[in-house]
Amino acid sequence: MAVVNMIQALNDALRIEMNRDPRVILMGEDVGKLGGVFRVTLDLYKEFGPDRVIDTPLAEAGIIGTAIGMALYGLRPVPEIQFSDFIFPAYDQIINELAKYRYRSGGQYACPVTIRTPVGGGIRGGHYHSQSPEALFIHPSGMKVVIPSNPYDAKGMLLSAIRDEDPVLFMEPKRIYRAAKGEVPEGEYTVPLGKASLVREGEDVTLLAYGAMLHTASEAAELIEKEDGTRCEVIDLRSLLPLDAETILESVKKTGRAVVVHEAPRNCGFGAELVALITEKVFLHLQAPPLRVTGFDTPFPYTLENEYLPDAGRIREAVQTVMNY
Repeated sequence: MAVVNMIQALNDALRIEMNRDPRVILMGEDVGKLGGVFRVTLDLYKEFGPDRVIDTPLAEAGIIGTAIGMALYGLRPVPEIQFSDFIFPAYDQIINELAKYRYRSGGQYACPVTIRTPVGGGIRGGHYHSQSPEALFIHPSGMKVVIPSNPYDAKGMLLSAIRDEDPVLFMEPKRIYRAAKGEVPEGEYTVPLGKASLVREGEDVTLLAYGAMLHTASEAAELIEKEDGTRCEVIDLRSLLPLDAETILESVKKTGRAVVVHEAPRNCGFGAELVALITEKVFLHLQAPPLRVTGFDTPFPYTLENEYLPDAGRIREAVQTVMNY
């Protein structure tokens, strides 16, 4: 198998699905001739033409509104929002229209739109290019929210998302677009949405992470075992909605301790939902209160980016706290 990065894997997935299904349409700012600001759609304009790879005006609400109309007329649009920080002009279209169409039509109409958007920090982008707003799209309900952490999952999950009959917010951690490399099969395969992945087995504490933070959690697990002799079980959530609660709870029942890691701010972040789930469902198995290692409750900083993002040292401190409780 070829070793590729996440951008190459996503580009491959889009090409495969556009060849397989003529209803798949790409659209967004600079996705055409430029190939996307991160080059995820590189060369697809040349291959499929302007009717299927559409450069749009800088108007996020218009992009998503148009995608909704396309989907209702039988197409399978894949709009790109250039950075997730720019998605908020389209928030009303997404949560009140796209996410609710099946519900408001009594199940008569599906709305198969896959919104791709780069997310998170780590590229010195400042607060307009580094935020992690996943919790804001999980709370209103009505659409799937997923974040892959490696090229294999990125390709298989994107194919699953485009083939899904309901809307999917496909968040791509830009920090690892080119840094995460791995073996990816040629041709099509799918990774099911709603299923977490056990990345590393351990018996002392469960680390829950997703996206770029999965790599930070894995780095921390290696450091902690080497320095402290504590064996961390690392789970990549991959899909935040639907959530694979069974895998999470079985792991915490085994280890008795949990540390949640994400780079979004702590206040009302997705980690709070995970901690609530664990304490409600497996409280009697816990040997320590679950902890969160997150970004801080501030706007995303430019000059203090490294201090803002969770690192292996902060995760190690949290693990030591739950182990010594």
